[in-house]
Amino acid sequence: MILGAILNPINSSIMAVALVPIGAAFGAPVSETVWLVSALYLSTAVGQPLVGRLVDMYGPKPLFLVGASLTIAAGVVGILAPSIWVLVAARVVLGFGTCAGYPSAMSLIRRESQRTGVDRPAAVLTVLSVSTQTIAVVGPTLGGVLIELGGWRSTFAVNIPLGLASLLLGLILLPSGRGAEQRARTRLDLVGVVLFAAMLLALLLFLMNLQWTALPLLAVALAVGAGFAFWELRRADPFIEVRVLAGNAPLLATYGRTLLQYAVSYSFTYGFTQWMQEDRGLSPAVAGLILLPTFAIGILVATLTGRFAEVRLKLIVGNAAQIAVCVALLFLTPDSPIWFLAAITGILGVPQGLLSLANQNALYRQAHPARIGASAGLLRTFMYLGAIVASSATGFLFGARATTDGLHELAIFMLVVACGLMTMILVDRSLARVGRPAS
Repeated sequence: MILGAILNPINSSIMAVALVPIGAAFGAPVSETVWLVSALYLSTAVGQPLVGRLVDMYGPKPLFLVGASLTIAAGVVGILAPSIWVLVAARVVLGFGTCAGYPSAMSLIRRESQRTGVDRPAAVLTVLSVSTQTIAVVGPTLGGVLIELGGWRSTFAVNIPLGLASLLLGLILLPSGRGAEQRARTRLDLVGVVLFAAMLLALLLFLMNLQWTALPLLAVALAVGAGFAFWELRRADPFIEVRVLAGNAPLLATYGRTLLQYAVSYSFTYGFTQWMQEDRGLSPAVAGLILLPTFAIGILVATLTGRFAEVRLKLIVGNAAQIAVCVALLFLTPDSPIWFLAAITGILGVPQGLLSLANQNALYRQAHPARIGASAGLLRTFMYLGAIVASSATGFLFGARATTDGLHELAIFMLVVACGLMTMILVDRSLARVGRPAS
């Protein structure tokens, strides 16, 4: 479960230190290399709820094995790619291939809970959250080491052994068959899938190009979204239960918090890392090593707090640390000492350890058991919506080069988003009940 779930975050984060070397190798500007990030987000944002729904219908094993196979194929294409656009295509395949791990894990946890009658998954949810968040943070460090040892193509090659290990372990260990609820649902709403994908693609392309000329894309997203909602409301077994989802305000709030959280987190990951290389003059390996305090503190915080199921306090403390990081970025200069950079990444470890764990636990309690795979997939979709917002903001504010002035402007954007997240947390009264025993 853990190996499958980390495939997506490792490929999201490892690219943070590979963008500059890849751009230099192909003579590609930032406007082209950014597609290496966006392509993965686009395919993942569309694929996660689709694969999650298929997991709900057919069980986790077949989807897990297909995903592992696509991951291997993407690694091979990345090694052999002759141009940056072939690399972009490999990232699209990689996005779909890594979609199965997280929904499969959440489905297995729910299934095991129902089988044993023990509804206390806090420990395994903590391990799952720690592993995905840890690999997301250590990814740039790993990427820097791989680039130093084998060049940027090694950041694609790493998917081959990881995919093979996932394929082997999935074949041997994952249970076959479907649960009773899964056997009752064997028809996929293909029209709903197409409408959802079209709506999401139009929205994501608009977010990636926030200009007046992109407004028609927003109009298309709204029109297709209205058609999608109309179609799903008339279906007996829809792709996404629009009526149920609209009536589940706490779950919708969890999706909204996830979007804002990752808009801040990924703005830091890509913006700060590029700034360290381009304006601070650090090598990819050193830039990756400076992010290690986030990794260590994130593990420590999640491990110490994981057994506590309440989420509201975790969200408040984690978001407060995010705000502190945003403020600290405003004081950076090209001559800032290494210890100050490491201190900032250390503070970031607190929200890394708390926010994702809290939102994951909230989703587990708020989602309908029969739709846990699709709900978990949608959580990842909102995560990548936030990532694309971050990517768009970073590209817009940095322009052709990651300067200190651009980093300060990005920090102001992050601060506004983080304050919006704190507002959402404080006004959501349902969070006080999540994880607390019934009176």
